Amino acid sequence: MTQQSTEPRGADDADAGTLPQGLRPEGAPNSLRSPADRSWLDRYFHITKRGSTIGREVRGGITTFMAMAYIILLNPVILSVPDANGARLDGDQLTTATVFAAAATTIVMGLMGNVPLALAAGLSVSAVMAFQVAPEMSWENAMGMCVIYGAVIVLLVVTGLRELIMNAIPLALKHAITMGIGLFVCLIGLVQAGFVTSMPGEGGIAGAKPIQLGTHDMLTGWPVLCFSVTVLLIFLLQVRKVPGAILIGIVGGTLFAAVVHQFAGLDKAAWGGLNAPELTGSIVSSPDFGLFGSVSFDGMADVGGITVGVIVFTLVLAGFFDAMGTIIGIGQQANLADSTGKMPGLNKALAIDGAGGAIGGFTGASGQTVFVESTAGVGDGARTGLASVVTGLAFTLCLFFTPLAQLIPTQVAAAALVVIGSMMMSNAKHIDWNDSATAIPVFLTTVLMPFTYSITAGIAAGVIAHVLIKAVQGRARDVGWLMWILSAVFLAYFALNSIEGWLGVK
Repeated sequence: MTQQSTEPRGADDADAGTLPQGLRPEGAPNSLRSPADRSWLDRYFHITKRGSTIGREVRGGITTFMAMAYIILLNPVILSVPDANGARLDGDQLTTATVFAAAATTIVMGLMGNVPLALAAGLSVSAVMAFQVAPEMSWENAMGMCVIYGAVIVLLVVTGLRELIMNAIPLALKHAITMGIGLFVCLIGLVQAGFVTSMPGEGGIAGAKPIQLGTHDMLTGWPVLCFSVTVLLIFLLQVRKVPGAILIGIVGGTLFAAVVHQFAGLDKAAWGGLNAPELTGSIVSSPDFGLFGSVSFDGMADVGGITVGVIVFTLVLAGFFDAMGTIIGIGQQANLADSTGKMPGLNKALAIDGAGGAIGGFTGASGQTVFVESTAGVGDGARTGLASVVTGLAFTLCLFFTPLAQLIPTQVAAAALVVIGSMMMSNAKHIDWNDSATAIPVFLTTVLMPFTYSITAGIAAGVIAHVLIKAVQGRARDVGWLMWILSAVFLAYFALNSIEGWLGVK
């Protein structure tokens, strides 16, 4: 996979001459049509310039939606916990909020950012909201905190600090972030499929091992078979260089799962209690917008300024660096980054991602952030914002046809994440593994993302290691002031629990 951008900085539609054979759209001649001969859709999204086609963008957008449709069910489950007053959010309203916020932010990202990045409620942000913020205050105030964190990130974008931070990260660490995300999404897929499971109470220093193959080190259950069949199908299609291999694999895996579900007599519990390949009742659903605007800032003073500050800091870190790592990884995979790892038009994407935090709070869905599952669509050929518009429209349809989105088993969608993980590991070829000053930060960044289940933790470890190694080598001035500040912030991140205890935060 080349890291050379197919769209140089400052280029416009008038420069569309010829593209290398490997970067031409499927079936396109080497001499591309002039801008006047292209459709308005092509010109608006620069589809031909980026070596793509409308069909490929539509396919990639649908693939991304299928890979992340699970959020429609999972986010309401996470946010179903009681707040400090014992109140719970309504399940139907949560579903509507989750779908609407994902649709709105993803379409805006496509139209304004023109990048194949889909947004939805970030699981890391939702987890902080459910298990750290809500126990301290009402859900209305918790959503207010979400709006505040979104506003802080937007402020960082407007001041140029967020893009400055992303551009300050060395190219080797950017490759490491891509690889780390690849391993991370692979592990997520394996866990969602039940191919890998945890062993509660048996981990730690004295324990046998924290995770295992299947159940009791054996693969059991039809859903795991459906996952395995889907993974193999996609890989075989890729080896045969079949266009749309991931989308074809997901559709084929869903059909296979439906047959298995019917003839094996499985119930919903067999599929982990989430998506099962069956349709019960009507395919039409009515959206409930009852959570929209349920935001308050009145009760925050009751929990204390220090607690509010720590919560905002945690939310900003969860939303800021997870999205940053994802954007870097996807930008490189989609060949949108230049030879130094910088991504043209990055500031727009960052601003929209930041605004997603405030939009999610206002709608009641929790903060919206770029989803790593966007890699599925990019892996299937998506290169422009048209793919994001397609993904957003698919979410929009789910406001009225939510039961249809639930037909794709989580285990089948998880197969796409494993495949994408393998594709993102190709960035290892850009690393000088014989240079320990480079290899050590890259190694820590790559492995700690899956091992800690956190993109932020991997980036933090890599940045700190990079700065310390340069300092030991007597090259502290080569690091740059911003990387030193980032190191200090990440050290605070790792020591956050101790800092909270010192400040007396509950």
